[in-house]
Amino acid sequence: MGAQYYGADSENGDRIDDPSEDALFMMISDLNDSDNTFVVIQPDEDAPVWFASVAVLGEGGYEVVRRDSTRNEHQVTTSSNINDIARDLTVWLAARHFPGRPTRHITDF
Repeated sequence: MGAQYYGADSENGDRIDDPSEDALFMMISDLNDSDNTFVVIQPDEDAPVWFASVAVLGEGGYEVVRRDSTRNEHQVTTSSNINDIARDLTVWLAARHFPGRPTRHITDF
């Protein structure tokens, strides 16, 4: 059974379906500069319209790329704080559109 919404795949072949913030933190923590240099997160479909990636930088830290063609969004940032990267990605991923996912309604009482 595949991911319900999206999957995270690392260069070394690790995969987590619908990863939580903690799972993203662990995958990013496992990156190194020799044989596991990146993680890509994208929907499980043939032609995904969005993706995010985290790659190890040679001088230390990480490059984070977020791209969503449906929103004309392309952002590249760098960070050395894995907690911030995992949290920011989790928030960004929650804002992506997934057909069949119930929409959330916020109501002020």
